[in-house]
Formats: sequence, C-alpha cells, structure tokens
Amino acid sequence: MHLGVVVPRVDDFSTIDLAVEAETHGYDSVWLNELWGASSVVELTDIATRTDEIEIGTAILNVFSRSPAVLAMTAATLDRVSDGRAVLGLGTSTKRSVESMHSASFDRPVRHAHEAIDIVKRLLTSDDRVTYDGEVLSVEGVPPLGRDVPVYHAALGPANRRVVARLADGWLPHMIPFSELESSFEYVAETAREADRDPNEITVAPYVPAVVHDDPDRAAAELRQHVAYYVGSGEGYRRAVASAYPDRAERIAEAWGAGDRGEATELVTDEMLADLGIAGTPEQAREKVRLVTEDSVIDRLLITVPQQVDGDLARETIHALGPS
Repeated sequence: MHLGVVVPRVDDFSTIDLAVEAETHGYDSVWLNELWGASSVVELTDIATRTDEIEIGTAILNVFSRSPAVLAMTAATLDRVSDGRAVLGLGTSTKRSVESMHSASFDRPVRHAHEAIDIVKRLLTSDDRVTYDGEVLSVEGVPPLGRDVPVYHAALGPANRRVVARLADGWLPHMIPFSELESSFEYVAETAREADRDPNEITVAPYVPAVVHDDPDRAAAELRQHVAYYVGSGEGYRRAVASAYPDRAERIAEAWGAGDRGEATELVTDEMLADLGIAGTPEQAREKVRLVTEDSVIDRLLITVPQQVDGDLARETIHALGPS
C-alpha cells in the first residue's frame, strides 16, 4: 500500500519542513494544495530540492487559473527538478474561487477539465506538435515537452468521474465515504472499459482526512470541524457525503449556510466520522488505516491533515501514521 500525505499550511510550522519530514517517516508521496496565499508549485520545487525519493504531487491545481500549456510546462519542470518524481493533480475547484479570485468564468467545468487534461497529456507526451480544437480550449502547433508525468483528477460527480475514466492516470476523490468508494469507482471502471481503457491502470488515491492525538475526543472534534466545513461550503462535497448520509448532509449544509458553524459541526455524527476519515490515538488511527486499505479499491491512500489544526497536531498526525 502506497501511503502519501497532503501537508497543511499551519501558522506555527513550516509547510516545507513538514513535507521534508514526511520522507523521513516513510511516506511514498507528499502533496500540497493551492487555493490562496502560497504557490504550491514553488513550495514543491523547494521540497524537491530537499528530498531524495518521495514523490511530489499537486493536490490540486485548478484547470481555470492556468492554461493547459502552463500546466504542462509546470508539470514538466517540476518533474525535471525532482528527477522524475512529479505527479500533476488537477481539478475544477469551485465557482466561488475561480470567479472571485481568478476573473474566470466557471462555465462548463467538466468539459473544461476534460479538454485541459487531454491537452496537457498530449503536450507532455505527444510525438508531434500538438493542435487541439476543442469546445472550450484550443492550442495550435505547440511542440511537446517529452515528459511522461502522471495526471490525476479530483473528480466527485458522475460526469467528472467520466473524465477520469477516459483520460486520467489517477483519481483523487475527497469526502466520498469509504462505504461508497468501491461503487463510485465501479462507475469509473465501467466507463473506462467502454473507452477501451484498462481500469486497473487508473490509480485510486483518495484524500483521507486524519487527526491523531492521545486524546481521541480531541482528534474527533478536529475531524468533525473538517467534515462540517467541506459539507457546508462545497456543493460537490455535500453531494458526495449525501450519497450515504443525505439527511445529515442537507442539515449540515443548511446550518453552515445560515452561519451556525457550531450546529453544523455538532450535526456530524460518529458514524459519519468513521466513514469519512481517521481520528483517534496513534494505535487506533494506524488500525483504521489498515482496515480502510485492506481488500479495498484504494491504491494510494493520501493522509490529509485538516487545515485548521495547529502545527503540533499536524506534526503528531504525520509522524504517527508514517510507516517508519
């Protein structure tokens, strides 16, 4: 089992240092998200120069704020500076972030993701200059870069999962309950087979939110906040959680939307926590990792430390779940 970690940005610890430490703890890959405040590409380049073997991944870069050509150049450059350790994780992000921060129209996001990934893969590995005339994106006569960088897609809904099935090397689901993950991937697998692709060649790499603390109640409280935030602030995440918990997901979203963050958090049940993430003492958390990955469709479990935790708790979680 490949175990990676999505390192949070916390005020009292260096993101770079936490990522470098992940290699010493035996993780196979380290990933950084990107929304606002820091360029994950610049940080990952720094991490690449300070590490030797750990894979370096973007989780995620949105497909609106960088053109396909910039995404391809970014992936190729990161792959060069890391000696072939790069993975390009892409996604659509949200209407709010795309339109309010990047002055881009969140129009036809699934189609945009499909064409962006298609163009990026061609720009990375094509034998000839790339010309592509899509419905929303196009390039003409662009020379390829000659770098075979895996491209993963953070898809939740069925339409976006079809993009994974037809084009992507890997799938980065987040907030899809463990109980629903196999059936969700089966849809990907069926679509892949229809497209004459082998679904076994698509890596399943879910973000799994995790908090480890000697006080299991503290760990559960932090994870509860993480779940409430995502269900309350993102429609795609709400629908993903609603696949198993429709009533609770709706109530959490309503409370969050009304500004009652405390009620939204309290509405996250223990059953939901157990089905969506990992929380507990080091021994409990390591056992949960074993149970989640045993006889599972998961190929690469990506430990995701919630953004709101402090540096000490982030470091404790990363250390406790590291294979060494």
